Amino acid sequence: MKSNLKVFHLMALLVVFSLALSACGGATATQAPAATQAPAATQAPAATQAPAATVAPATGNEGEVDIVDWPGYIERGANDPAYDWVTGFEKQTGCKVNVKDAATSDEMVQLMNSGGFDLVTASGDASLRLIYGKSVQEIDVTKIPSYSTVDSRLQNAPWHTVAGKHYGVSYQWGPNVLMYNTNVFTTAPTSWDVVFKEMNLPDGKSNKDRVQGYVGPIYIADAALYLKAHNPELGITDPYELTDAQFKAAIDLLKEQRKIAPKYWGDATSQITDFKSEGFVAAPSWPYQVNLLQADKQPIASTIPTEGSTGWADTTMMSSKAPHPQCAYLWLEHSLDPKVQGDVAAWFGSNPAVPAGCTSSDLLGAEGCKTNGYENFDKIAFWKTPIADCGNGQSSCVTYDRWTEEFTAIVGQ
Repeated sequence: MKSNLKVFHLMALLVVFSLALSACGGATATQAPAATQAPAATQAPAATQAPAATVAPATGNEGEVDIVDWPGYIERGANDPAYDWVTGFEKQTGCKVNVKDAATSDEMVQLMNSGGFDLVTASGDASLRLIYGKSVQEIDVTKIPSYSTVDSRLQNAPWHTVAGKHYGVSYQWGPNVLMYNTNVFTTAPTSWDVVFKEMNLPDGKSNKDRVQGYVGPIYIADAALYLKAHNPELGITDPYELTDAQFKAAIDLLKEQRKIAPKYWGDATSQITDFKSEGFVAAPSWPYQVNLLQADKQPIASTIPTEGSTGWADTTMMSSKAPHPQCAYLWLEHSLDPKVQGDVAAWFGSNPAVPAGCTSSDLLGAEGCKTNGYENFDKIAFWKTPIADCGNGQSSCVTYDRWTEEFTAIVGQ
């Protein structure tokens, strides 16, 4: 169970976000995820953790570091004094932290391409675009003493490691869950079909105009994951590596969904409003929205259906033209501190990239990682940018530009 403090900060964040953002209609965009307990998947053993090291001041450092992040990823206590992993870093290193929030992966890519920033907390649907576009640089892991403490399943992840080179440091991860209204579903739905196919729900009413999709082109992978389970003859092995025939099948499924989904949500705060006042009862979501709605005493729960789920594993990456590389490296090391990792997970509803983070934060608590879906790692197909390389020696897979083109046409219907 969440502590009263956690409930308090979730409510506080909801108020802040509600004042800062207005609900978005039609096809809008944003990003970040949700969790639910499911049968336990294989869990990586916690890495051996040496006593936490103090981030030492850099001699002659540049005095600041500029970071593009997901809202809530870098807190200095402004929303809740208990959540602050910036102030101490600034005092220890002399590096002032400047943060620019981005609402979507596309915005992150645009900001990094524009220059002037040092770091970005990129999701997998942006990271390869940044790498192949030469917008980020290879990371020298020998300058990051705590790199070895990162979950072994993330250290060489394909969304930030190319040709054996590391282009970032894992930060947080989580699944995209199926969020649902418990007044409509008295038991958790077992399949994503409740948002893809027209049907009557347990309350006897149609799901038409009561379900949502997600507004990013990467959502095509959710359709592909569903088809992987229900249409094995398509031969889908990776929902991000699709042949023309597999891609067409996923697009056809989303066109079918569009007939029952009046809105593809993109802004987390907007989705919260939709579920509270607009009659939506089922949709893909993130633990973040689930936690905030539950803290607001709404009849909301989440699950990972039998088909599994997509998800995000975010990586802090350094610009190829970073103006403050010394401070950037100091932040990369600081970001892996177990307490920082646990505190971020508590605030955001995510999971630490450093296993020791699950037991190093009073804010997260003993059950925090379980609540946030830590045991679901092996059920998640993590976001990665679709490229021509199919991973099997073939180079005929549909690339992200076509994903964007086709998805934009669907949402615009």
